[in-house]
Amino acid sequence: MTTMTTPIQQERFFEKQTRFTSKSFMVQVVFLIVLIMVPLVPSFKFVDMVAKILIYILFVASYDLILGYTGILSLAHGMFFGIGAYSLALPIYHTSSGPHYYHFFIAIIIAGMLSFILSLLLAAFSLRVQAIFFALVSLCLAEFFLILGDQWRELTLGEDGVSFMMPGIFESRTMTYYMILVVVVFLFLVLVRFTLSPLGRVLKGIRDNEERVIAMGYKSLRYKIYPIVLGSIFASISGILFAAWLRFVDPLTVLGIDTMLFCLLMVIIGGLGTMYGSIVGVIIIYLAQTWLPNILKAIASVLPNHPLIIGLTERWMLYFGILFILIMIYFPKGVIGTIQAKQRDKKLAAMKQ
Repeated sequence: MTTMTTPIQQERFFEKQTRFTSKSFMVQVVFLIVLIMVPLVPSFKFVDMVAKILIYILFVASYDLILGYTGILSLAHGMFFGIGAYSLALPIYHTSSGPHYYHFFIAIIIAGMLSFILSLLLAAFSLRVQAIFFALVSLCLAEFFLILGDQWRELTLGEDGVSFMMPGIFESRTMTYYMILVVVVFLFLVLVRFTLSPLGRVLKGIRDNEERVIAMGYKSLRYKIYPIVLGSIFASISGILFAAWLRFVDPLTVLGIDTMLFCLLMVIIGGLGTMYGSIVGVIIIYLAQTWLPNILKAIASVLPNHPLIIGLTERWMLYFGILFILIMIYFPKGVIGTIQAKQRDKKLAAMKQ
């Protein structure tokens, strides 16, 4: 007796059969090999850029889990990033015997527990109201932690920031880079697997049509809590990695609203609900933020010394905004989102034929 399979089941079976021979898998392998070879480049500026891109990929991917897969706009995600950063910096700074390996475990426990409790409370008290109120409540909570980090000088040193050293082998930037690479790759794969799980499919259903999911018997409120908590914990871990690499933490860098806004831009440009779009979004935004000012300075150096020209070349944020608008025009669903949509349209057209 033969069993009938649906087109979706056939497609998933085909994907499992070809997942290690597909072009996308080969691209991922090449990308990973390039990342492994990065410390061989004799330029700390380049290694520093790649390390920060890796950290932001995990940070943005954890936010995409919340916004892209549930449609929940949280403006407190940067707060969890800052909690993670301070969870590593403060124990090391306030320990008289200097940095030790156990400080990493302390940071993970502190950041994980705080992120779990705060995200759970935020979700439990805010998800029952409309989406805009959830965004406002999360923004108020984030601003509270920014003020706390700036004013509690006895603990955080305020706007002066906290400088610290790393323990043992992690004094080496190369070893710190490889630690960041391993953690980011592992946790990113965890996020991808989560979105492909049955739970992840329920979350997509809630995002697309919550009423229909409720009618099918799922309790949407409970399912919304899972990505908020998991995404917040992963954001705090990315904050720990950021502090470990930078070895300096201050409120504006890790708790400021700019961190949250750039994270939101990266998710939108990469593509909501794509996960791999976080990689593209981070690379585009970070490279634009890093290189645009230098490119404009180089242009200004060869042009006549006119006040209008100087003014146009100094305002790099203007061109950054133009770049964002152009991307949204040509990639309305984000870069990866638009590419995936076109691929789905081609598959549907082929199936109809």
